[in-house]
Amino acid sequence: MISSVAERRPSYWPAAVACGLWAAAVAAAPTLTAKAVLAAPALLIAIGAWTLARPARWISAFLAAALLLPPLPIAIGDSGPHPALIFAALGFFAGLVWMGEWRLRVDGVRAPMIALWGIMLASVGLAAIHSGEEVAAASLARVLLFGISLYVFFFTADGPGGRGFAGIRPLRSLPALYWIGAASAAFAIVDFYFQLPAPAGYGPQFVWLDTGVFRRAQGLFYEAGTLGNFCAFFLVLIAVAFSRRRQEAPVSRMGLIAGGALFFVALVLSYSRASVVNVLVAAGVLAWRNRRRVRLVRALPVLAALVGVGAYAVWEIFPRFAELYWNRLAGSAQFFFSATDGILSGRLATWQTLLDWISAHPWQTLIGIGYKTLPYTTYLGAPIVADNMYLSLLVETGVAGLAALIWLNVAILRSSARAAGSKNPHRAFLGTWMLCFWAGQVVQMFSVDLLTYWRLLPLYFWVLALAEADA
Repeated sequence: MISSVAERRPSYWPAAVACGLWAAAVAAAPTLTAKAVLAAPALLIAIGAWTLARPARWISAFLAAALLLPPLPIAIGDSGPHPALIFAALGFFAGLVWMGEWRLRVDGVRAPMIALWGIMLASVGLAAIHSGEEVAAASLARVLLFGISLYVFFFTADGPGGRGFAGIRPLRSLPALYWIGAASAAFAIVDFYFQLPAPAGYGPQFVWLDTGVFRRAQGLFYEAGTLGNFCAFFLVLIAVAFSRRRQEAPVSRMGLIAGGALFFVALVLSYSRASVVNVLVAAGVLAWRNRRRVRLVRALPVLAALVGVGAYAVWEIFPRFAELYWNRLAGSAQFFFSATDGILSGRLATWQTLLDWISAHPWQTLIGIGYKTLPYTTYLGAPIVADNMYLSLLVETGVAGLAALIWLNVAILRSSARAAGSKNPHRAFLGTWMLCFWAGQVVQMFSVDLLTYWRLLPLYFWVLALAEADA
């Protein structure tokens, strides 16, 4: 009997020999690069095993990588591949592993999400017809990157990632997220002050001062506008937290003030006016929702002090930049109607070019020319950066694409408003945060292609999904 059990016992010596030979090969490798290449599979296996141990762990790893890591210095695409894509791939595999936990629905924001992504995907064929295979391949890549955001939402709201998020649990993950965001903003400030070498692929955006030419703060993102939108997201969180009870906030009041100063300074150094408008719109929506509450009136001095501290810090550390920025904001407000095109950095001329093309090609506009092809195609005569999410989607994906985007925006606002009115204080917090911020997003889309912010959209949709999953 004993012998028969021993015969059935698995033998581990082949695996042990293989691991020994692998370790010997790493040790005998002549260069550090060769050692790293040989040891990389072990690190990837360990990361994969840790990530897949729990269904939603890949989302945490993905968001941390997206906010804290730069793209790799490899000449692929506009900015090189990003390490966060590794965790996105693991997330797709996790969805297959936990297939039995999915409970998909097609209501609320889900239907417009699916419709918009499907229209984008269908437009890739038009990109190939009008702009060639290379541009079509880039279009497909953009569609897939946007799909990551939708996958994060569905995985959290309807899949295994939403389990265990009842009651107060959604807010348990927010403190780490908040401080990761604050660390990213702090790096952006240091990056601007020391003008560190830009990470792989960056937007050539500069500020001309008497003391020299400086690259606008972009932190670990591709361009300064992304950093500004990222800071706006957390500044809205801080404003919402101050308008509610202390125990509902993800971090302490001092943590909110310290982080708020970092996000405010980083937003100013990004030189982004559209993100400032985003915050102002969000603040207006928050004030309107709390117009009958005394708590918001009590929070106003704190928020004003927070803005004052941030403004003073910018003035003390970067006086010439601060002066230029405040003059830019004042000039934008003063001359918006008399010199609109100049205030909008030439966007009016670009929009007029697109509108002229639309009027000359009405039937082409019905179906579009391919998602995210305008900056690369010569189909309209020369590449064009639309800097308007609505107008670019109309040209690229047709009337159906624009309608789907408007549908999605309305659905997000409605879903967030429902969550904001919940009796569950934590769901109400998340819903109010998303309602205020997305109202600002709707306005900011008139001057920015926000759907291309694939490293930020998963974060936004994750918070939206938490508000729904916590219903």
